[in-house]
Amino acid sequence: MINDVPVSYYLLLSAILFAIGAGGVLIRRNAIVVLMCIEMMMNAVNLSFVAFSRYLDSAAGQIFVFMIMAVAAVEVAVGLALLVELNRHKQTVNTDEMNSLKG
Repeated sequence: MINDVPVSYYLLLSAILFAIGAGGVLIRRNAIVVLMCIEMMMNAVNLSFVAFSRYLDSAAGQIFVFMIMAVAAVEVAVGLALLVELNRHKQTVNTDEMNSLKG
């Protein structure tokens, strides 16, 4: 059944997800939502890598997906730690009010 779906459909879905994520990063002011939009963009790239991997019968795309997932896990850990610390000092998660990283 998965072989019946053309790779262009996966790429179109990936492009739509990436555009939604990029729009969220550019428009939203909440830092947590910005992090979630970055995750959405990474997953859109993962989808395109897996689609090409399946289409070309190569495992290289799946290896890239594992690397992106590792980077995403680190991004979440570091990003949330920074947000918790900034929230302690500024009492907000609005990116407009986060203009310095001084303690």
